[in-house]
Amino acid sequence: MQTELRKIVEEAAFRLSSVGEDLASRKPAPSKWSAKEILGHLIDSACNNHARFVRVSLEPNLTLPDYVQDEWVRLQAYQERPWNEVLSLWKFYNLHLAHVIECLPEASLEHRFTVGTSTVTLKFLAEDYLAHLEHHLNQVWERVG
Repeated sequence: MQTELRKIVEEAAFRLSSVGEDLASRKPAPSKWSAKEILGHLIDSACNNHARFVRVSLEPNLTLPDYVQDEWVRLQAYQERPWNEVLSLWKFYNLHLAHVIECLPEASLEHRFTVGTSTVTLKFLAEDYLAHLEHHLNQVWERVG
């Protein structure tokens, strides 16, 4: 999984490095995120899931907070940041997560935790993280071509 995450991140970052500021900032509608804001959301997801990967690997059966994704994106004003900064942070944070996932003890993958009303395993989180990232990258491709 971590090898696939690395590959997707490296390929996407290379492709996105040629996207200009105007295109990265363009919103398809006032209430829709730009490509820049989508990557910002993926940074927030990386941040939240980074803590989950580490904490749940050390201590099973935790209950962890969820996060209000629209508010996180709004509060951090990704739309106002330079595209190359958002892209670099997204790329390197996700490469770090690939490393973290590689280092998870095998036995910890079956540790369970609860977020909101869902109880899942650490293994499910790692797999779902990749699916979530790919889903949002598809939205980015729709916006930037």
